[in-house]
Amino acid sequence: MSEVRDPRWPERVEIYDTTLRDGSQREGISLTVADKLKVAEQLDHLGVDYIEGGWPGANPKDAEFFERAPAELRLERSQLVAFGSTRRAGVKADEDEVLRNLVKAGTPVACIVAKSWDYHVTEALRTTLDEAVVMVSDSVEFLHSAGLEVFVDAEHFFDGYRNNPEFALRVLRAAHEAGASRLVLCDTNGGTLPHDVEQVVAEVRAALPDAGLGAHFHNDTGCAVGNALAAVRQGAVQVQGCINGYGERTGNANLTAIIPNLTLKMGIDTVPRDRLELLFPVSHHIAELVNLTLDPQSPYVGTSAFAHKAGLHTSAIARARDAYEHIEPDAIGNLTRFVVSEMAGRSTVAMRAKDLGLNLSDETVTDVLDQLKTLEHAGYHFEVADASFELLLRTAAGWTQEFFALESFRVIVEKQAGGEVTTEATIKLQTRGERVIATAEGNGPVNALDQALRLAIGQAHPALSGIHLTDYKVRVLDTHKGTGAVTRVLLDSADEERSWSTIGVSENIIEASWQALSDSIVHGLLAAETSEDPPAG
Repeated sequence: MSEVRDPRWPERVEIYDTTLRDGSQREGISLTVADKLKVAEQLDHLGVDYIEGGWPGANPKDAEFFERAPAELRLERSQLVAFGSTRRAGVKADEDEVLRNLVKAGTPVACIVAKSWDYHVTEALRTTLDEAVVMVSDSVEFLHSAGLEVFVDAEHFFDGYRNNPEFALRVLRAAHEAGASRLVLCDTNGGTLPHDVEQVVAEVRAALPDAGLGAHFHNDTGCAVGNALAAVRQGAVQVQGCINGYGERTGNANLTAIIPNLTLKMGIDTVPRDRLELLFPVSHHIAELVNLTLDPQSPYVGTSAFAHKAGLHTSAIARARDAYEHIEPDAIGNLTRFVVSEMAGRSTVAMRAKDLGLNLSDETVTDVLDQLKTLEHAGYHFEVADASFELLLRTAAGWTQEFFALESFRVIVEKQAGGEVTTEATIKLQTRGERVIATAEGNGPVNALDQALRLAIGQAHPALSGIHLTDYKVRVLDTHKGTGAVTRVLLDSADEERSWSTIGVSENIIEASWQALSDSIVHGLLAAETSEDPPAG
């Protein structure tokens, strides 16, 4: 589904990742040095060209990163970059501490930020425009003479060019003539729109036809990805950004959208083609490392990016995948998902059943659809409870679970005046032909029920020890009913190989929790039992 590359566009665009510096400035991200090293490994695995490691000497964490990187990072595809700034006004380049730290960092590439907006030169640096230009050329020459490849980030370039194009171009020309191999036009405030980007980059390329231009955009207008593509259309050969769009304020240009857009849509090479399918797993691995849940609706790499809910869509995709998918999801490591809800059609249910190896008759599919719509009307939400829906399908096909049969359960919560709260659960059930009664304490009703159930069936089903509850969410439906409202419980569970979600709905929160808990345990035991079956044939 890719387009033919326009001959005016570059054949290849370098991908420069600044997640470890600019990206880590996002509110809520705090990476340890070990985290940074792991993120860098993932970026190298993906195959980006440059990994900006941070600002050596600016803080102990970045200093430690550059000390440890040579021994602990085995980069195969990427080059590590140290970030800094031009020399200070009135200080010689070889005496400037920032520049000397860049050389000491031992990276093959240094990227320095330079003021290209006259307003910042006169108000922030408090120096002359002529001195600001010399600061750029001196700094590039010093680093270049030390054997480093040098990139220059022209800070606030688009604002500066709008205000004083002559000075902004002088800064770029000084960097280029001093030996900088990339002149990166930065939209530091993130306020530029794509049509302005195209015009400005075209004018810069005309003024400096031999320079290698780069682009660095922030997403304050929601246009960072579009701006990066616009810059490439006008000849930019490097794009700077962050995995998953991390960054200060509203984030940096999102490389997980830029990379496939350039490669799959515009026919421009970025990361190695055989690495492109790693985009999805790398995106999610880094999301785990920074401890931020990735938005399911993220383009390309979101878990919902190729999820289809409407019955019409799933029916069409069953016949032709490109009917409602703009690329083949596996090209970037993602996959097609058919979300089950009251909007589902027969084809959705039939395809999910087929994936499970179930052969449902047309009549049974119709019955499942009717049951599905009734349950969702009552408050169930099966698109986020894959395991519960699987059990529903298996039951419709005639399967019955034989792990345990509940007789009854009782939960007692006791609080004494001035004392702590205690919770106790007693469960009666049948398992392996025996009646079992078990009592356990927990830190709450659900935990006590979970402990009692495990005590009751754990010996009969040892695989239960490998199943763990990882998250518990409660949502109150029909809130206008107050304490009498219906409660929806979602449970996330996992074993060593996989994770799954289950659901329960009731006016009684403990009953809703039991439904989700029971489904979770049954699904986990079923998966363990299936994996232990000998291969067919």
